[in-house]
Amino acid sequence: MDRIFFSLGSLSAGLAVALGAFGAHALKGRLTPELLAVFETGVRYQMAHALALLAVAWACTRWPGRAVRASGWLFVGGTLLFSGSLYLLSLTGIRWLGAITPLGGLAWLVAWACLAWGAGRG
Repeated sequence: MDRIFFSLGSLSAGLAVALGAFGAHALKGRLTPELLAVFETGVRYQMAHALALLAVAWACTRWPGRAVRASGWLFVGGTLLFSGSLYLLSLTGIRWLGAITPLGGLAWLVAWACLAWGAGRG
């Protein structure tokens, strides 16, 4: 599992860099400042949680267990829901996508709790 989470974290971080550059250069003149800020929020949180996945990969080697593994998958799901919904909202303007975003945030909160639980029990 450590290799999977390390790979996913690395890929997610690289994608966050690419999307950040895309937003800064290709979207700057095409999106309203409000929607560009929404896109940038998705990038910022994706990068933070890509780094969290790297920490989960390390935690898998230190405190292997269900809680640590669950935290990794919750970080992945949270990124897809939170950042993914913000990317889609900013690119399409479809406002109901914003209702999905808090589900990603909730997944991240549970992921952090699982990671803390796994480390505490390890």
